Amino acid sequence: MVSLASVLAACGGKPDPRRQPTPLTEFKPSLELKRVWTSSVGKGGRYLFQPIAIGTNVYAAGANGSVMKIDATSGKTVWSIKIDDDLSAGVGSDGTLTAVGALNGTVYVLGADGKQLWKANASGEIVTPPLVGNGFVLVRTIDGRITAFNADTGEQKWSFRNRAVPLNLRTTVGMIFATADAVLAGFPGGSMAAINLKTGDAYWQTPVSYPSGVTEVERINDVAGAPTLVGRETCAVTFQGRIGCFEAETGRPVWEQPFSSYGGLAADATAVVSTNDWSEVSLYDAATGQRVWQNSGLKSRTVTTPTIVGHAIVVGDGEGYLHFLARDTGAFVAREKTNSSGISAPAVVAGDTVVVQAHDGDIYAYRPQ
Repeated sequence: MVSLASVLAACGGKPDPRRQPTPLTEFKPSLELKRVWTSSVGKGGRYLFQPIAIGTNVYAAGANGSVMKIDATSGKTVWSIKIDDDLSAGVGSDGTLTAVGALNGTVYVLGADGKQLWKANASGEIVTPPLVGNGFVLVRTIDGRITAFNADTGEQKWSFRNRAVPLNLRTTVGMIFATADAVLAGFPGGSMAAINLKTGDAYWQTPVSYPSGVTEVERINDVAGAPTLVGRETCAVTFQGRIGCFEAETGRPVWEQPFSSYGGLAADATAVVSTNDWSEVSLYDAATGQRVWQNSGLKSRTVTTPTIVGHAIVVGDGEGYLHFLARDTGAFVAREKTNSSGISAPAVVAGDTVVVQAHDGDIYAYRPQ
């Protein structure tokens, strides 16, 4: 995720002086958190390095080429390697193969022991973590192109590219598997597609929202973050557009609401939660699309994409605080400080452990008591 100041700077504008971070207020914690271990993988630089949790293991990377696998229960390093390249995206893994992307478009794939198996070129800057699974390594470049490689050999199988738009956000736009045969991805311009893994053709493509406004900046309408998949529904959110859920098989809308986010969303069977571009956190009923609550206590604090952790919603902020909000009301229930480098990537859950990677590469693990 990027801050709105970064978005405006990338578009040639100036940060809004109204966007001063809201001061944190005191509250009585009702959730006890225990920091159980810390680690470090290397600074993120100007890129977003998001860890991934597979089972009880966490995989993380840093801009200096460091990649590591950590046992989230104990905090012990399972393996750690140093790739001789500058990385620009976080980790993708299926628990056996692990992939990272480099600044020059090279994707590196590592085996179960962390040793390099193969590398290939995706012909573009990689700022989104690769997606690994179902026999494929999927790599997305900054121009929105998705390239599929055979997971065993590194052979390129297909490439999918959506129509170009004049301006788009320079931010992570993830992908998820819908089935063993399809991948879901959002694109600049506000559309989302289900792509056939075997052929690279779209099963369907649907607009999440449409561009509006007069100037090119006003008409930026990118899908933010990764779509989610819960049961038969996939949900997505756009910048300067809408938040909504769709039938995963057809792309038909189930519900939509006006919204603007440059981070993404999280969802489960009963809730869809996202942070808007003012860093206000909102939770929607997954069935009806009605907003249940909005928390404005973190306004302009550059919060991350939310993570759903049991009865809590977790977000990090640009000053390095990790905030836990009550799922039913949105009230603050716990807060922890990592470090002053800030948190830009969403927390992940490995077993009963919440893990977050700060911008300087320090990794913190908490266990709700």
